[in-house]
Order: sequence, then structure tokens, then C-alpha cells
Amino acid sequence: GKAWNNQDVVVDDLLTPCSSNDPGAIQMTWVDVASDKLLEPIVNLEDMLRSLEKTKPTVNEEDLEKLKKFTEDFGQEG
Repeated sequence: GKAWNNQDVVVDDLLTPCSSNDPGAIQMTWVDVASDKLLEPIVNLEDMLRSLEKTKPTVNEEDLEKLKKFTEDFGQEG
């Protein structure tokens, strides 16, 4: 098929993430894919919004208080 970022280029040997039940799917890990063979999927606004709905915070109020105290004690540069 045509490359998503250049319609003049035909690609037939690139790999892109997919579901395991997609036709032609090959089970691999990221380290199995050479960087020049990776066709990164197009990410659109819908993808980003879905991600935001599912992502859980990794910082809590206690962490923010510790950061605030550190900044007060040592400045922003530490």
C-alpha cells in the first residue's frame, strides 16, 4: 500500500501495530521490529481522547506537596 505520510511511496514490507486477530498479524514485541521497518500508526484526536479516558493519574497530592516543599527548600533547579 501507499505510505501514510507520502502517497508517492509504495510500501509492502513495513510493520505496524495491530490486533492479534487481524488478518496477517504476526506476534512480535517492539524489540523485534527494526526501526526502518516500523510504520507508526496515525494518531488522531479520537485516539487521544480515548487514551485520556483510560489513563490513571501517576501523581497524587502527597507527591505534589513533596515537590512543593523541595522547590521551596532548594529552588526549581535543585
